[in-house]
Amino acid sequence: MKKISYFTSESVMAGHPDKMCDQISDAILDAIIAKDSKAHVACETVATEGLIMVTGEITANTTVDYEKIIRKTVNDIGYCNDLYGFNGNTCKVLLALKKQSPDIARGVETDKVTGAGDQGMMFGYACNETEQLMPLSITLAHKLVKKLDEYRRTVPEQLGPDGKAQVTVEYEDGKVKKVDTIVVSVQHVAKLTLEECKTMVTEYVIKQVIPKEMLKSDTKIYINPTGRFVEGGPTADAGLTGRKIVVDTYGGYASHGGGAFSGKDPTKVDRTGAYMARYIAKNLVAAGLADKCQIELAYSIGKEEPVSIHIDSFGTSKLEEEDLVKIVRKEFPLTPAGMIEELDLRKPVYQKAASYGHFGRDEVEGFHWERTDKVDKLKKYCK
Repeated sequence: MKKISYFTSESVMAGHPDKMCDQISDAILDAIIAKDSKAHVACETVATEGLIMVTGEITANTTVDYEKIIRKTVNDIGYCNDLYGFNGNTCKVLLALKKQSPDIARGVETDKVTGAGDQGMMFGYACNETEQLMPLSITLAHKLVKKLDEYRRTVPEQLGPDGKAQVTVEYEDGKVKKVDTIVVSVQHVAKLTLEECKTMVTEYVIKQVIPKEMLKSDTKIYINPTGRFVEGGPTADAGLTGRKIVVDTYGGYASHGGGAFSGKDPTKVDRTGAYMARYIAKNLVAAGLADKCQIELAYSIGKEEPVSIHIDSFGTSKLEEEDLVKIVRKEFPLTPAGMIEELDLRKPVYQKAASYGHFGRDEVEGFHWERTDKVDKLKKYCK
């Protein structure tokens, strides 16, 4: 008997209040490390009706115009007037920033070592389900919201910056069979009818993104299922940096570590460790050592080497998993300094990662954790 199963993932548009906060935090990070590549940044953003507050710890040998960066980011997202309830030109901006705690700083970077910026565990994942070596459900969800953002800019007085997309994939005996359900919710002006909204989203977004062979006659499509989505963005719901971590990674298909990414400089292993774990997993799968692979790295604050490495290939590895761990230790740098250098992380590339996921983005320049440049070295172990 065939085994049928389903998996659902969600992504959000750039104007979702939490994603807006992620972008603000990473825009500030980019601006600072563009001037001081060794700055220590842990920047959090809160957004609510008429207000943006940025808080956290920043230690840098430079200054930036925080308010200008914040307002530009909000305006670029699409909240540039009063049409959708939040205006980057007129909202109040509050700053509550201080320097990094000396208790943390003393263990992070010294003349001799670069220790982990915090303790914690991070996960990386890859599978051969898509060209991006990502799960199909989150890949399609990201593509839908990205297309929504592109399309809404062609009709800015009809569709707004806030929205979500959810994709359910049906599997048969563990293999993708079809897209079972699509749910799209997108902000719109009051005068736009539900039928008009459905037509626009179906024709110019869904049919442009979802492969024809995945859309079946019984695929269920729900667009603005409550019937109305006029009030959105921070006016409707408060936003906060780091609240969309499952959107940022694998859509729930694989594990996520204990921390968020946005607003954190590369000495923070929450971010760097997760990027390296994805890099390792992707190269192992691309080299044919496993069909799917999840890697956990764990660190202690102030220490260089990971305290543990765990690999789960879900029974698909060509080798024993303990052998994969040995290969990873040999072929990949795992200290904070080694990971930063290997992935070239002291560059202002982070705001681009704050929307549409941090992984599976081969098209984005500077996302070195998406490279598969270790494949030739790893293939020798298949023998």
